[in-house]
Amino acid sequence: MRNEEMLLIPGPTPVVDSIYDALASETRSHTDPRFVAIYKKVLEQTRNLFKTDGEVFIVSGSGTIAMEMALVNTVAAGEKILVISQGYFGDRFIPLGKAFGIEVDILQSEWGKQVDPEDVEKLLGEKQYKAVTITHADTSTGVAANLEALVPIIKEHGALVILDGVCATAAMEEDMSKVYGSNPNDKIDIILTGSQKAIGIPPGLAIIAFNQTALEARKQIDRVPAYYCDIYNWLPIMQDPSKYFATPPVNLIYAYEEGMRLVLEEGLEKRYARHDAFGRAVRAALSEYGMTALADESVAASTLSCIQYPEGIDDAEFRAALAKKGVIVSGALAHLAGKAFRIGHMGNTTAQMLENAIQYIGETLNELGHKADITKAMERFRSTVSLAVN
Repeated sequence: MRNEEMLLIPGPTPVVDSIYDALASETRSHTDPRFVAIYKKVLEQTRNLFKTDGEVFIVSGSGTIAMEMALVNTVAAGEKILVISQGYFGDRFIPLGKAFGIEVDILQSEWGKQVDPEDVEKLLGEKQYKAVTITHADTSTGVAANLEALVPIIKEHGALVILDGVCATAAMEEDMSKVYGSNPNDKIDIILTGSQKAIGIPPGLAIIAFNQTALEARKQIDRVPAYYCDIYNWLPIMQDPSKYFATPPVNLIYAYEEGMRLVLEEGLEKRYARHDAFGRAVRAALSEYGMTALADESVAASTLSCIQYPEGIDDAEFRAALAKKGVIVSGALAHLAGKAFRIGHMGNTTAQMLENAIQYIGETLNELGHKADITKAMERFRSTVSLAVN
């Protein structure tokens, strides 16, 4: 990679040279048949990624735009949603829903823990909710949602399942054809994501998939409080990209085509296994330095980890020293700020990059007066990766 630094944050993630090359291709008209063909191809790639029986939408914007599209096209003002939150980014659905007159209830877990499915069932039995939002991998805590338990409960009570896949898509299984329970309708209805995390291209694309149930919910809303985010304005373009509603980000679509080629060429199952192995190995290696993951291994996401410092380490000093070695990690959020850092291990990140990061983290800890056994940590990383993959 031509990157000068290892960008090991929860996103954006490292970009490989072939994606940079695609991004730097000649900008063409959005109505040029050559570009239209590429747009059609990425739509098909996205359908293959999510395995949806409905429609996919790829538009200019961030994951926040995709969150907005998910809500305004399925939930009307005055209707209720339940937000299942396992961290900071689950909470973002609260102000978003309220901005559109949606009634919002929230079920929050302790940071580092999963929401208890029994609590979800209890709330769904008390009120009628139009939709329930789930953050698949919360970027603030490194906790993964228990879809196997949650999806059947939500569908049993007649609500839509809206899955925020921003920090999970293309790294953790997100299959809209999968039946999670005993009922054939126990499926995810909407998945939303962004381009800059496990897909591994630069920020700027909002990507969202609706199944037929979610599309039917849009039909039930006479008028949505949006223009750009109304999927009815985008549907003709997704079905025929030669048509026009708003100018697409031509060069980002080039990059997305290459990014999705790499994702599908690796194979989704192999990709999921690789991310799981990387996450386990990073957490195991860092534990040798006296660093502990906020999320227990049984609930940890494959894409990033929130790592708590050993006693006596100054957060700002640690991250600044690490950055001088070319490794960029993120600080923690909310009440964990200064007490932990967040490290991404997703997308185009390689085992060698993560090994190097483990070494530099150990060197930095030693420089700051905390004894770190780098050899032992590196051995732990390699052995854990090997065991997880095999």
